[in-house]
Amino acid sequence: MIFFTADTHFLHKNICEYSNRPFDSIEEMTETIVNRWNAVVAPGDTVFHLGDFAISYGKKHEKPIDDLLSRLNGNKWLIYGNHDREEVKKNSRWVKVLGYHELKVDLGGDHKTKIVLSHYAMRTWNQSHRGSFMLHGHSHGNLEDIGGRTMDVGVDCHNFWPISIDQVNEFMKDRHHEPVDHHA
Repeated sequence: MIFFTADTHFLHKNICEYSNRPFDSIEEMTETIVNRWNAVVAPGDTVFHLGDFAISYGKKHEKPIDDLLSRLNGNKWLIYGNHDREEVKKNSRWVKVLGYHELKVDLGGDHKTKIVLSHYAMRTWNQSHRGSFMLHGHSHGNLEDIGGRTMDVGVDCHNFWPISIDQVNEFMKDRHHEPVDHHA
């Protein structure tokens, strides 16, 4: 199974206040996210984390970041965000670390569906006029719905759960791309 998430902001002591998260402490937030992740993600599943995994400031955060990654099930890919510093990106527990990624997934149609993964939302993206999906984070649910086949997969939008490919497909079922470029 494939899952997506973003904006966990582990180790970020002010994120609960900034994003109005319903936790009394960063420890409570961390445990909730870890427990919900592991409740749905099996060890062999693939998880694409679309950025802002953790806040880090130098070598002192290397071990806490590694400890967090070791606790999370699945084969984890990082599509890094603006807060992902070297202590996050250089950890060997990531399968791959990229700034942008595209994958093709068989969702039962005549052709595989292209999914564009970025930390940042896009109004146009590769093959958007042909039904591809655009998954992002960064906005913590504060971005007005830009329409089309886009989805904010950040934890703030999904009650701190990762989102499965089946949930993404169900969400996109009745959404249609309206070209904003020359691809009409």
